[in-house]
Amino acid sequence: MRQVTLDELYTLADAAREDIWDTAKGYARDPKIYLHWSAGHYFQKFDDYHVNITADGKLYVATDDLSEVLAHTWKRNSGAVGISLCCAYDATTNDLGEEPPTAQQIESMAQAVWKVADALWLTIDKEHVMTHGEAADNEDGIAPHYQYGPKGSVERWDLEFLGTDESPAYHPWATDGTRGGDVLRGKANWYRANAPH
Repeated sequence: MRQVTLDELYTLADAAREDIWDTAKGYARDPKIYLHWSAGHYFQKFDDYHVNITADGKLYVATDDLSEVLAHTWKRNSGAVGISLCCAYDATTNDLGEEPPTAQQIESMAQAVWKVADALWLTIDKEHVMTHGEAADNEDGIAPHYQYGPKGSVERWDLEFLGTDESPAYHPWATDGTRGGDVLRGKANWYRANAPH
């Protein structure tokens, strides 16, 4: 596990772009970026995710080859990059616990999505960038498994809400932009449009 900058993350994703696209096309779809929380502690990193983001917003990669298939999203790992916040230990749908996503983590995840999406030539929308909760419920229209997310059996609901003013509570059927995935994609698109390149 090594720490990287946003520019280094872009370089790694750019180097993996062709392999990621080739793998995804083998499944008749575009590449995906899946967003997670680890359900662990703030500085506890896991090799299941390509990118781990600690409480202070620092980025760590588990591998320098972002096309490597890691075990982050059930039946969706091929042709995909997994990015995780190190947080949410003991979180429930009513209470994100003592280690909820930090402001630094949320902004760093949005910036990481922007950089990886740019390198992979992806639009930042739900078709290409999903939380694990959204993916678990097949919200992109692809159905490689039963619904096990917040609208199904609730086995995974990563980032369904962030515990912030923008995303204060668990409400998987919300259409007002307060779901965690909507907030994160919105922030990533803001960085894409406004941050210096």
